[in-house]
Amino acid sequence: MKALILSLRGGAKGPTMASAGSLGPSMIVEEEMVTVHWKEGLAFAADVPSGAPFVMDQYPEEGEVGLGPTPFEAFTASIAACSAYDVMVVMAKKRQKVTSYRVEIEGDRGPAGVYPRPYTNLRLRHILVGEGLDEAAVAQAVRLSDEKYCSCIATLRESPAVASVYEVHEVSAATGS
Repeated sequence: MKALILSLRGGAKGPTMASAGSLGPSMIVEEEMVTVHWKEGLAFAADVPSGAPFVMDQYPEEGEVGLGPTPFEAFTASIAACSAYDVMVVMAKKRQKVTSYRVEIEGDRGPAGVYPRPYTNLRLRHILVGEGLDEAAVAQAVRLSDEKYCSCIATLRESPAVASVYEVHEVSAATGS
């Protein structure tokens, strides 16, 4: 029996020197690792640097319950949450009292059954509620998130290189490991 170990990673954990790309050779880059472990079926548990693991699963069949969002749903929600986080930080610095906030994210994808199906367009709609909110402050917070602070949006715009490697480990019949 063979096991396939998959890791989604930017490299070794900790600061390293960037050697290529727009960052230049002298800029220090902090790399993070997320490890995804197979649970059962098509469910995977993600171990993340924050220490708050979560499970992703396929769309549930009729009558079944999924163990978590699909990977693409988690990806999409991450974009919205990252931007929302930035907006809330800016709004707090501007002393704006937000009482309710949600981000709706819509995307256009290729036809079902044709893979891969990446987004070709994304639209984020920020809906803020509060007493005496300054519309200019909201507009600036959303613009700053979109253009300067949101790491998820910046990553999409950068189109980073992706490399996949694999390791195969034999399972010993005697020890089961």
